[in-house]
Amino acid sequence: MKLDHDIIIVGAGLTGLTIAYYLRKAGKDVLVLEKDEQAGGVINTLHEDGFTFETGPNTGIIGSPELVELFDDLKEKIQPETANPKANKRWIWKNGKWHALPSGLLSAVFTPLFSLKDKFRILAEPFRKPGSNPDETVDQLVLRRMGKSYLNYAVDPFISGIYAGDPSRLVTRYALPKLYNLEQNYGSFIKGAIKKKKEPKSDIEKRVSREVFSVKGGLKNLIQILVDEIGAENFLFNCSDIQVSPKSEGFKVNLSSKNDPLEFSANKVITTIDSHNLSSILPFISEEERNKISELNYAKVVQAVVCYKKWNGIELNAFGGLIPSKEKRNSLGILFPGTLFEGRAPLDAAILSIFMGGMKRPDIIEKSDQEIKKIALSEISETLKTEKEPDLIKIFRYHSAIPQYELSSGERFNTIESLQQQYEGLILAGNIRDGIGMADRVKQAKQIALQLINE
Repeated sequence: MKLDHDIIIVGAGLTGLTIAYYLRKAGKDVLVLEKDEQAGGVINTLHEDGFTFETGPNTGIIGSPELVELFDDLKEKIQPETANPKANKRWIWKNGKWHALPSGLLSAVFTPLFSLKDKFRILAEPFRKPGSNPDETVDQLVLRRMGKSYLNYAVDPFISGIYAGDPSRLVTRYALPKLYNLEQNYGSFIKGAIKKKKEPKSDIEKRVSREVFSVKGGLKNLIQILVDEIGAENFLFNCSDIQVSPKSEGFKVNLSSKNDPLEFSANKVITTIDSHNLSSILPFISEEERNKISELNYAKVVQAVVCYKKWNGIELNAFGGLIPSKEKRNSLGILFPGTLFEGRAPLDAAILSIFMGGMKRPDIIEKSDQEIKKIALSEISETLKTEKEPDLIKIFRYHSAIPQYELSSGERFNTIESLQQQYEGLILAGNIRDGIGMADRVKQAKQIALQLINE
């Protein structure tokens, strides 16, 4: 194995793979190190008993030009698919019933989700002054501009669906920067959305549709194509005890692979792993810097995939249902993958992905499989109206599922920037900065790759 490389990437999740793909496409010498025996991080697709389901992220959003460009670059290899139009509805649980989240002004006027007072507040939103606190949390911003019922039955479940988080802890400018900038730049969410829609867009920007997407056959196919394009010879799996050390020129990287010690050298090192593991592989940084990087909370999430060969509950004609924390149930929400994409389940069957835990219920991840199964089936029975026993149930636990962009994020971002300036050739990437969605990951990755290609 070649021991000297131009660029070493630590982590073979979507960020690391996308960086490596574009670097290899430009002819760069790259080695990708991964602790697991396969690439993809939490992204994986299983096929069992006629069902196709994801064990990590179920979908992404076409939310950046870079994601559109990646699909263009891979168009001969994969088939992206957008969600079935009948899955456009998002359900919200309130007082024992599902209600469609409003999608326009008329539906917002008549929805039972929001109080009459807050409906008037929403109409008056364009006339309120922008906030002046840069560290305002999401709940503070929403209460100030939209009202309590809007927080409880729109934003709280939305935050559960995206971050599995707590609106009272997430800082808006870090967690929802686009929303924050609408108010700061345009004075209002509504005015900002209208004005941005009228702004001229490039051809590629016009294709950023915000539609829900997956890949034909599951997201694992995207991972596999990226691995194939990068080349198996440019990966090393089952890596442990990775440590990076700066040299007079470049870096030394020590690790173990299948109990064999190895040492590599590289001109540049890119890390794409979570903040807790990042500290151990950068032993040369100070304790203060290590603390600022690792001060990042992660939501603990449990996913139960429940499959029925013959569904007899209510019609699943929606994206899924989100459950506000105010309703005090044991799940964050239920996704309907069989409705979203064709070919995921047999005819008349159903796949349900039930998410539990998050920042408000971290205790659930410690429950036994039997306890989690009981919770999942109870949630299905009471909200989707079926007493039928499932034909398949799988449980997946994620102790570091989703990073929470809380108040400490500012110091983390500044520390990352300082370390990259201090140690030339070191790049700290991944979802510790620049967003948590798949579109965010691809955007960051391509920008890093182009930066290195153009140097």
